[in-house]
Amino acid sequence: MNTTTLLRTAALLGAMAVALGAFGAHALKETLAANQRTDTYELAVRYHFYHALALAITALLPAGYHTKRLRLASWAFLAGIVLFSGSLYLLSLTGIRIFAFVTPAGGAAFIAGWLLLFSALTKKAAR
Repeated sequence: MNTTTLLRTAALLGAMAVALGAFGAHALKETLAANQRTDTYELAVRYHFYHALALAITALLPAGYHTKRLRLASWAFLAGIVLFSGSLYLLSLTGIRIFAFVTPAGGAAFIAGWLLLFSALTKKAAR
């Protein structure tokens, strides 16, 4: 993904996190509370938003950092949002426990993204 695509994706994911948070707090308030899944939904929104910001950071880093690792970090953050937050959204809305088995893969993707970002910032690109 190029810088513009990354920033656009991060912006849309950020907007989506805010919208889903508001939706959960208002339209789904009784449903989530009745099923004791408010905390799960809020966790999904929180990690969704944090990693939308992380995606934007990877796009805004100046040239000279290891771009392949930055690109991989971006993909890892995106995968983490889909797998971690997505599975928790589905779990909190449906109560189907099978979705919880996907969540750790998303967490691993988040960790990989942060480690790749660290690595990219540590090692300058070969010129």
